[in-house]
Amino acid sequence: MGELIPLFPLGTPLFPGVVLPLHVFEPRYRRLVLDLLAIPEESERRFFGVVAIRQGWEVERVAPAEALYDIGCVARLQMVRPQADGGFRVVTVGGERFRLRDVVVGEDPPYLQGEVEWLADEEAAEEAAGDAEGLVLPGSGAAPAAGRVPVCDENLDEVVASVARGSLALLASGVQELFTDYVDEVADLGAGSDGEDAERAALLAAVADDPTALSWLVASAALLTTEDRQALLAESTTRRRLAAETRLLRRELTLLRELGAVPAPLQGFATPMTVN
Repeated sequence: MGELIPLFPLGTPLFPGVVLPLHVFEPRYRRLVLDLLAIPEESERRFFGVVAIRQGWEVERVAPAEALYDIGCVARLQMVRPQADGGFRVVTVGGERFRLRDVVVGEDPPYLQGEVEWLADEEAAEEAAGDAEGLVLPGSGAAPAAGRVPVCDENLDEVVASVARGSLALLASGVQELFTDYVDEVADLGAGSDGEDAERAALLAAVADDPTALSWLVASAALLTTEDRQALLAESTTRRRLAAETRLLRRELTLLRELGAVPAPLQGFATPMTVN
């Protein structure tokens, strides 16, 4: 059995470290906020899981486990402001990633709950394995190339770390440059406001020396489809996430320059459901 946590389905995924403001007005999610406020403020349990909707707009009208993506992100409660109508304005920030194993639908509590497994250990293991990709390990049976000095056991970790830092820094630098060009192109098309463009630029400068934070910023700020964003959220290693963003940003830059087009979210075309 995995851990049971409250769920808040949204039209797009949340990413670690990204701020998510919400206007909570539905009765079931008002109850969710009240349940969280009942937890001591110093507790680590003041959170809910955000999962993106895979299909449809009313999750409870279809099988919830099929309607939701299986990788989500915790939203940690930072601020709650009650409203006159009984709703809440809340500010959350993305935390740990999780895999959704099952969805629990009940009357008490009235909101969805998810049985989840946390991905932190998986992420750490994949990051470590990714650091050693492409290196010939001692005892592997592979002969060193001509002119190369074989790596000894005692300095292997240092070599792995050095190569990993260098390759990651190179990837991050490339993504930062591509994203800067991308933001400029979007601004030229008028697809973003001046305030949004300035905010992106400030955030980009703030995460310039942190490849992981940079990868999450690009994933959340670029005008990508939900499918693209979800694929980035599901990627456990920073290196592979940055590599994927390199491909995506090049694709989006080509579309911007040749077609003058940015993706439109499907939710923008949604209409209220009817019996017909």
